[in-house]
Amino acid sequence: MIVLIIVIVVVILLIIAAAAMYNSLVRLNQQSDEAWSDITVQLKRRYDLIPNLVNTVKGYASHEKTVFEDVTAARTKAMNAQGPAQTAQAEGGFQAAMKSLFAVAENYPDLKATQNFQELQAELTDTEDKIQASRRFYNSIVRDFNTKRKTFPTNMFAARLGFKQDKEYFEVDESQAAAVQAPVSVNF
Repeated sequence: MIVLIIVIVVVILLIIAAAAMYNSLVRLNQQSDEAWSDITVQLKRRYDLIPNLVNTVKGYASHEKTVFEDVTAARTKAMNAQGPAQTAQAEGGFQAAMKSLFAVAENYPDLKATQNFQELQAELTDTEDKIQASRRFYNSIVRDFNTKRKTFPTNMFAARLGFKQDKEYFEVDESQAAAVQAPVSVNF
């Protein structure tokens, strides 16, 4: 009788432990999805600002056609990227194109002095700060999820509970690192 009670208690404890592991993995999974959503919202906000910025610069530097085309192409590629890895790679190209646009704007002091350009610059700076904060938050949640999934005893049950692989960090691809080491310069 005592052996049966011990077996029942052990089984109940195992069920409770498995439920706790599952619930914590689900919670971290949902948090990472929410954090990724925050990143996409901020990226969309930035992508929406870019046509206004391009049009403002275009009015002053209409002969810089290739720069505008590069920014538009990079924006489109970044907007169509799926998942952290593809988005990070597209972001590298997008930021390089933006640096070219700001380099063109540097050549036009009248442009830098316009209120519209200054407002766009301020919004872009604010958006860049929000994107950076969203990235840090997302990557910390991914770190927590991946750590939880790999640590004992969760690692013994995670795959059986439906959590078979790690989440991807939102990191800049090493091949793109040279293009994005410095933040986009918006000091006009």
